[in-house]
Amino acid sequence: MNDRFLRALREEPIDRLPVWFMRQAGRYLPAYRAVKERAGGFLALCKNPEAATEVTMQPVEIFGVDAAILFSDIMVPLLPAVPGMTFAPGPKIPAPITDPDILHEFDPLEEVPFVAETIQLLRRELRVPLVGFAGTPATLATYLVEGGTAKHFTKFRRLLYSDPQRAEAILERLEAITLAYLRMQVEAGVQAVQIFDSWGGDLSQATFDEFCTEGLWRIIRSVQEMGVPVIFFARGRMRDVGATAYSVDWTIDLEEARRRGPVQGNLDPAMLFGAPKQVAEATRAMAEPIAGTGFVVNLGHGILPETPVESVRAFVETAQAIEV
Repeated sequence: MNDRFLRALREEPIDRLPVWFMRQAGRYLPAYRAVKERAGGFLALCKNPEAATEVTMQPVEIFGVDAAILFSDIMVPLLPAVPGMTFAPGPKIPAPITDPDILHEFDPLEEVPFVAETIQLLRRELRVPLVGFAGTPATLATYLVEGGTAKHFTKFRRLLYSDPQRAEAILERLEAITLAYLRMQVEAGVQAVQIFDSWGGDLSQATFDEFCTEGLWRIIRSVQEMGVPVIFFARGRMRDVGATAYSVDWTIDLEEARRRGPVQGNLDPAMLFGAPKQVAEATRAMAEPIAGTGFVVNLGHGILPETPVESVRAFVETAQAIEV
């Protein structure tokens, strides 16, 4: 087992920097597109353990990355509560949801069994750690209240201020769903967890603390008590939520972030549209100043759909060649 990724999160000695990237199984890979078409679309692919296993492993086999992330979507645990949800490619919900009672008690093994089945298949095949994941309650609520993707995502923030009791009830239900979902993933075999806060960064610190911070501490502490490290990813700012490590985007200074603890990041995904030589130079400029244990090389957000494969390869190979 190549455990550099887990050792780096624990700040144990490593022989080189570990590297993986968000959305590393996706549309930029011709092999992924072929499996998705064969499976019958994105959601059908998520629900097919054999196909999801295949695409999860593709970047490991093609690039030799040091961790695999479960192929799925942050909205999957909400499929039982939101019939008719589609993805094109982002989530689309038949009608915005502002009634917390729609978010019923969630049994992931009963309602989304394909996730655990995929994890179990992957653990038999992988020789690198498997990362599970979930969205934060605030990010999930943003999609639910908005009715899917949107340009500005203002409806959930409006609900926070116009009807805070309703907003808090929605967040409490989503906290329970998220925790149940992550605990199932750990029990099925994931060796680390990443929590994605795609839209919580749009909240002020005071609003985030009022509605989000305590719930995230509870979720993260519960997962850590199962013996699994938790990475927290948020766009644009760092929030103290008790995570093992923080994944940061390209607007955050890596050296400053590293002083707070283990850190992951943070090359701008758009940089991968440069020529391989440019990508290699940018990767070294990012990683060399803080090379050492406690640092995992990654992008500052998910890889973009049209990214050149050879630039991805340059990113991975350059990171893995940096001395620690």
